[in-house]
Amino acid sequence: MAVAAAQYTEMTDEQKAITEMVRQFADEQILPNAEHFDHEDEFPQDIVDQMKELGLFGVTIPEEYGGMGLDLTTYVMIVEELSRGWISISGIINTHFIGSYLLMKFGNDEQKQKYLPQMATGDLRAAFSLSEPELGSDVQAIKTTAKKTGDGAYEINGQKMWVTNGLRSGLVFVLVRTDPQAEPRHRGMTCFIAEKEAGVSENTGDHAGFNVPPPLKKMGYKGVESTELVFDGYRCPAENILGGEDAGLNKGFAQMMDALEVGRANVAARGVGIAQRALELALRYSQERRTFGKPIAEHQAIQFKLADMATQVEAARLLTHKAARLKDAGERSELEAGMAKLFASEAGRFCVEESFRIHGGYGYSKEYEIERLYRDAPLLLIGEGTSEIQKMVIGKKLLQQHKI
Repeated sequence: MAVAAAQYTEMTDEQKAITEMVRQFADEQILPNAEHFDHEDEFPQDIVDQMKELGLFGVTIPEEYGGMGLDLTTYVMIVEELSRGWISISGIINTHFIGSYLLMKFGNDEQKQKYLPQMATGDLRAAFSLSEPELGSDVQAIKTTAKKTGDGAYEINGQKMWVTNGLRSGLVFVLVRTDPQAEPRHRGMTCFIAEKEAGVSENTGDHAGFNVPPPLKKMGYKGVESTELVFDGYRCPAENILGGEDAGLNKGFAQMMDALEVGRANVAARGVGIAQRALELALRYSQERRTFGKPIAEHQAIQFKLADMATQVEAARLLTHKAARLKDAGERSELEAGMAKLFASEAGRFCVEESFRIHGGYGYSKEYEIERLYRDAPLLLIGEGTSEIQKMVIGKKLLQQHKI
């Protein structure tokens, strides 16, 4: 007996519409200009202004605060399309998204009312900060401190590292140590919403003591600044503890780890996007380039590469969507987000390298787009936890779930 089945679709009509809009934006505005901004290491202000007009800074912010109110799954689809154009563009929006996620989940009503409407429009942009000069993956080793002063405010001192949007953001969600004696160590950390003047290196007035040194020079991921942050007697009011002092003091580690789950889904989506673009470039070039009297696409060795690339792109996309859908359903997705981040970032590196090989000598030339992708892809192996850290997370979660 035949059974009628509904037509299979990966996306809702709304998701199709918004991803098609973002893909068109990437094709028309990002891809034609990415080489210029990358070469000059110049912030793509015109592109960012258009992203604000499209509402992309408020994709997941509820409508009551002026956002679109879309879910994480739709967001990662958008990130994939932006990253297909240029991962630096996705970086500008990703750190902002994590800040808005922290506010939406852990902020109190006053904090949400104060910040989310401006964040939804992109007029106020956010960054978040965990890493320090002497630590990366070992978050519990944070040395930056916040001590309560006589007037009830907290004084923050220390140095942070590798902060995307560190200069141009107006808010930084920063994790610091508030109880040096806490055991275990993670119970003595607090997330502060640190305000500053956007685009200013040495803040004064209410934001004095919050300084941003010149951006770090990088191999790739250009056009968007990655900076240090220096806190030297910076005073932050107690009401700027995420969730408020009563609810948020010494709760910052758990808040940030929750946010890293969506952060890892972000990075996974970026891996899918750059892998997809590498595949597109390889498919086009392999049909244009001829050797031994025929397009190189007709050689079996090239077809094998294309097959491996396409399979990894599809697998990475499915893992990423699963992690996002679990989070949307209110489930913890530490295992799935770790798997998605691990596989998709490695798939991004693999596909870019295979596309680079298919391009041959031209892949080494700055006249070809694959050269930029080749410099950008390694970032994804490090950001939001290295591949080795993801394997540790995955292994521990598996053992917890299958303990005998």
